[in-house]
Amino acid sequence: MKKKVLILSGGISKERLISLDTGNQVAKELKKNGYKIKISEPNNRLEKNIKNFKPSVIFNALHGQFGEDGHIQSILEKFKIPYTHSGVIASSIAMDKEISKKIFIKNKLNTPKFFTYSYDLNKSNLIRKINKTFKFPVVIKPLNEGSSVHVYICNKKNIIKNLNLIKNYKKVMIEQFIGGREIQVAIMGNYKLGAIELKPKRKFYDYEAKYNSKAKTEHIIPVNLPKKKLNEVMKMAYKAHKVIGCDGITRSDFKFFDGKFYLLEINTQPGMTKLSLVPEIAAYKGITFLKLIEWMLKDASKKK
Repeated sequence: MKKKVLILSGGISKERLISLDTGNQVAKELKKNGYKIKISEPNNRLEKNIKNFKPSVIFNALHGQFGEDGHIQSILEKFKIPYTHSGVIASSIAMDKEISKKIFIKNKLNTPKFFTYSYDLNKSNLIRKINKTFKFPVVIKPLNEGSSVHVYICNKKNIIKNLNLIKNYKKVMIEQFIGGREIQVAIMGNYKLGAIELKPKRKFYDYEAKYNSKAKTEHIIPVNLPKKKLNEVMKMAYKAHKVIGCDGITRSDFKFFDGKFYLLEINTQPGMTKLSLVPEIAAYKGITFLKLIEWMLKDASKKK
């Protein structure tokens, strides 16, 4: 008999629509293969839904804040039901760009230089600090958002304007801009699943490039890299997966410039939509969408 799977999707983050898409596509695939499915929002009905449905495993299709930052994971822990992806601590660390980058640096994983900014410097002092630290252009981003939400590439002329657009976050990251190629690597438990290169038509692989099919980002697989270099970036992604303490599937985002890989961040809950990268990498390796999902459910069950 096939398992009962409760799929958590939706949520309150700015990535709600992506989460709903992920949840619906996972549900559709599992339903047509005989699984009993219930989709639930992470709201005040969640406990009732879990008690009434009695799932054997929970597929966490949430993205962004509350969904992949350790919060929902800490709630799920009390139900003693296996859930997919990483646990409380790894999820919270990976979602916090400042903490995760400090761990990358400590473990000798090359990552762009950065500092955090709390809107406590005037314009001239901020620009002076940037020029002293790594010069323009720079990338500014919230510390705890995913899917490139509110990420801006800035020069000296527009940085203050862009910082004002995200001042509700109170503390943001200012990071060295790295040009070059966009390489994404998927890790599947203890297995280095594969890599894909992205050539966005936009300035960089931002929210629109990720989720709007009209943005026409080119996906290149296999990645045109020497075997030695491909192995290098796969090892870096695997090491990041391990030092953060991740479970299940992760996707690490890299820039490749001037012969060096720069680890930007690690995503503990990659999307499972038609435009998502992990299913595409898996398909190239001969793993169907169903097999990928079933592996995630089985992997979740092994952790409990």
